[in-house]
Amino acid sequence: MTAPLIELEKVCKTYNQGQLNEVKALHDVSLAIEPGVMVCLQGASGSGKSTLLSIIGCVFPPTSGRAAIAGKQLARMPDRFLTIHRRNTIGFIFQHFNILPGLTVLENITLPLMPLGIAPRARKERAERLMGMLSISHRANFPARQISGGELQRVAIARALINDPPIILADEPTAHLDHTLSLAFMEIMQELQRAGKTIILTSHDALITQHPAVERIIAIQDGEIHVP
Repeated sequence: MTAPLIELEKVCKTYNQGQLNEVKALHDVSLAIEPGVMVCLQGASGSGKSTLLSIIGCVFPPTSGRAAIAGKQLARMPDRFLTIHRRNTIGFIFQHFNILPGLTVLENITLPLMPLGIAPRARKERAERLMGMLSISHRANFPARQISGGELQRVAIARALINDPPIILADEPTAHLDHTLSLAFMEIMQELQRAGKTIILTSHDALITQHPAVERIIAIQDGEIHVP
């Protein structure tokens, strides 16, 4: 049996602990996700879905409980090492892409490599491989503000993959895309899953939740995993 790549046990997360504005975002969440699967998280605003995604994404450790991501216990890691683990392990695809419009496509894609001290030539070679895979090589030197929405999406995917992370997180990735671009996105995600990536999406889009590549829907309600 394959060991889980993501394993949470009785995870709780409390913001502003001990203060008047204390918020308990997650309560005793236990979850295991194996390598190479595609999972969708669902939950209303304030349900704890974004907090759960942030813990899986190594943005911060839980307040209590055990969270092991790619073999590392988050609660035991100082912030500096948590940041390094996140850079090596997680690829983020944001809802609004978070692309810098004044930078070129190539510069946007290589941005996550800048803090790692990787030589410019090596950064460019990595980006060129990804741009070729995603059919955006012809846009490499275009400012991001000059490319289409579908091309921006592919830039965001390439940037998420530049460190070759085992885990890809996508937060409401089709919320601002039309049907055609949403289908194209899911085709790329399915190809990445076949290549061994573990993919976690948040979405209410039926195109995602009913997609055959999505093996599991995890519903979050009031900070807990809800079993219908």
